[in-house]
Amino acid sequence: MTNTPNNRAETPRASPSDTVWHTLSIPDISQRLEVDPYTGLNAGEARRRLQQHGQNTIPEHRQRSLARIFVDQFTDFMILVLIGAAIVSGMLGERLDALAIVIIVVLNGIIGFVQEYRADRAMQAIKKLATPTTRIRREQQIASLSTLDVVPGDIVLLEAGDLIPADLRLVEAIQLKADESALTGESVAVDKQTDPLDDPKLPLGDRRNMAYKGTLLTYGRGTGIVIGTGQKTELGQIASLLHKDEDIKTPLQQRLAVFGRRLALAVLAICIVLFAVGVWRGEPPVLMFLTAVSLAVAAIPEALPAVVTISLALGARKMARKQALIRRLPAVETLGSVTYICSDKTGTLTQNSMRVEQMSVAGNVLRPSACRQPDSDADLHNPIHLFFLGLALNNDAKAQTEGQTLGDPTEVALYLAAVEAGYDKGTLETTNPRIEEIPFDSDRQCMTTMHRMPKGTISFTKGSPEKLLPLCQSMLTQTGPVSLDIDSLLEQAEQMANEGLRVLAVAYRQWDQAPTEMTSSTVERELTFLGFAGMMDPPRKEAAKAVALCQSAGITPVMITGDHPGTAKAIASRVGIINKDTKVLTGQELEHRSPEELAQLVEHTRVYARITPTQKIAIVKALQNRGEFVAMTGDGVNDAPALNQANIGIAMGQTGTDVAREASDMILLDDNFATIVTAVRDGRRIYDNIRKFVKYTMTSNSGEIWTIFLAPLFGLPIPLLPIQILWINLVTDGLPGLALAMEPEERNIMQRPPRPPNESIFAGGLWQHILWVGLLMGGVSLATEMWAYETNLAQWQTMVFTVLTLSQMGHVLAIRAEQDSFLQRGPLSNQWLLGAVVLTFALQMATIYVPFFNPIFHTMPLTLNQLGLCLILSTIVFFAVEFEKWVRRILFSFP
Repeated sequence: MTNTPNNRAETPRASPSDTVWHTLSIPDISQRLEVDPYTGLNAGEARRRLQQHGQNTIPEHRQRSLARIFVDQFTDFMILVLIGAAIVSGMLGERLDALAIVIIVVLNGIIGFVQEYRADRAMQAIKKLATPTTRIRREQQIASLSTLDVVPGDIVLLEAGDLIPADLRLVEAIQLKADESALTGESVAVDKQTDPLDDPKLPLGDRRNMAYKGTLLTYGRGTGIVIGTGQKTELGQIASLLHKDEDIKTPLQQRLAVFGRRLALAVLAICIVLFAVGVWRGEPPVLMFLTAVSLAVAAIPEALPAVVTISLALGARKMARKQALIRRLPAVETLGSVTYICSDKTGTLTQNSMRVEQMSVAGNVLRPSACRQPDSDADLHNPIHLFFLGLALNNDAKAQTEGQTLGDPTEVALYLAAVEAGYDKGTLETTNPRIEEIPFDSDRQCMTTMHRMPKGTISFTKGSPEKLLPLCQSMLTQTGPVSLDIDSLLEQAEQMANEGLRVLAVAYRQWDQAPTEMTSSTVERELTFLGFAGMMDPPRKEAAKAVALCQSAGITPVMITGDHPGTAKAIASRVGIINKDTKVLTGQELEHRSPEELAQLVEHTRVYARITPTQKIAIVKALQNRGEFVAMTGDGVNDAPALNQANIGIAMGQTGTDVAREASDMILLDDNFATIVTAVRDGRRIYDNIRKFVKYTMTSNSGEIWTIFLAPLFGLPIPLLPIQILWINLVTDGLPGLALAMEPEERNIMQRPPRPPNESIFAGGLWQHILWVGLLMGGVSLATEMWAYETNLAQWQTMVFTVLTLSQMGHVLAIRAEQDSFLQRGPLSNQWLLGAVVLTFALQMATIYVPFFNPIFHTMPLTLNQLGLCLILSTIVFFAVEFEKWVRRILFSFP
């Protein structure tokens, strides 16, 4: 008894390392890999092979271990200096202080470790979300599968725009071309075939019956058997040469890194002056050195890069849950700068759920339900019969056993129209098999298939009326072929398009024998026109609201489509991009325009129709030359250059090709225009919250610097001890700062203009706020010292310590909103922050009233009057910032 290939338990008899696959025939390969190309693997065998071969991935550069991340928290120069100074202090007798300082430093290190670990974990989660999928045939069913789960022996279905998921031996190649420059360096696309090749030593570029992981299909379609995955692919063999660090810094991270270095120098200079003045005034040198170093550690915001990464990465994960998958982290930051959204029509602004509503064949308007297939398929002079044959045969949509239809929405609509008229595609393909084809591309805007009929050969071509009609020489009617009136037919197509229908033309040609050269120039000529199919793809329900929201946010929505001008105008007016009197600019009108003319046209044009991919790039460049920040959607192979050119390239997740997705910064998982607007809203919120964190952290540090630095200048003792400085830095820069990342969006977030992309994060008065509020914190703290100075040392230091800590809590509550007051914002709208403030208050009270902590922090319990005074003084900052916002609301007329 012979086992079937998919049920064998033993390992396939060959592996990629010991087989010269390009020399083998398809039956030999099927036997070696124990798979039927027309059936595919079964689920059990696929699972077994996945366990045996592992996931289809090439390991990235080595990640930092947890231990390495933890150790890195203590390698900063100032941290090492502080630890060294604490050790010296302990050797001089201040052992408790030294131990406390070391413990605080370790706690700070743990917090820094958690922040970096969370940032790394969030980034890894984003990478997993961005894993592409591929179409696989298993158990005679076609499924979309993560490329990670592809195994040797899998049958992969390929089409133009796909990124090859693994090394394949091709078993079907129809006009198939691949860009293998990633492996061979050859920029010219390679024509693919399926026949075995004799020379076992052929270089990669000459193995035309193979397709390799990481290369791109640029044309045609095909099928391949997986012969190698992961490191057992050609790409995997040279992976060690390709490993590179992909830790790309966003523009904000880069600017903050430069700022951090400059701030560190300024803080060090201040600390040196502080040390010198303190020693000059008679303070103990060791104490002043510890104070200066502690202030430097506290004032330099080492956590800033990690917090920015966490904010961006966690924001990206939230956006993914809202169907916007971020592929490149800088896109999160720059979404708030978008001024133009250039969107496709089909599927993005419309539902991408097409149905043929109207057909015009031989001058007659038809509906699918009113048509029925003739009893005999031999009637090749009946235009209606030929029209429906064309809809069924010139079509790549496939019916699944579950009753669903797989394929491009346009082709699915044509397929269902043919089925409704009684034309079963499966039966027709048996009697009229497809022998050749010329796939659709966006330049020709046509697709042609060649079929062997019972009596001869026939080709069917479908495409846009403007492109297809000039290729026809006659029109078939019930009485036979008649001369073609192209202008009249284009006018008819225009009328259908003006009703919001997407119009496709269908033509055919009979051949005595199939042409030897299957190219568009030899096949797509001397055609006979059959008719039009008009499909309705209604706008998405949420599109009009999203467009209006864009406009209120200072963002200009623009439609760029390859569809008919009438259809584009009808949809654009229904969703609010234009009114019915607005002119639509066509690709033909854009031809031969100079850059200067184009710059003038794009200023006022909101809808472009019959646009080619090359013209998309020109439109984006023209907008960018005017200073606009452009987001562009795309789904096809030829859209990749425009996506690269755009400031934010947005690929379609459902209908987009792998090439478009690889070129994009963001993927719309639901292909929905409203999702772009949601992503822009989230991008603005995330950037706002990063600004709030910077404002809070830098103001707190400013307050600490002013307090310590000004005291000696006013003839006062140093108001805070090193352990107290480090404690304030630990409890205030930790949880409250991180909780700001969870702050909900501002009330007017989509009623304000986009942020200039090169605008400093300190713009809009942030620097002034940091300085004056920090100075106010310092002033209140020094006023506390002056008032309480007559009491004992521990008591007045405890009061200053408490006032400065709680002032920072008041500040973080006040800056939750740029304009709204604390009450307008809603005290409970960010429970994370409220919890962090309550916890910080409790910890601060513990340092005062828990006896165990008094000797560690050099504090003593305060009386109720003293504590009440501290609470009152610490609210000054809160009310001052609230007053500042009130003045801004009055001056700038904020509601």
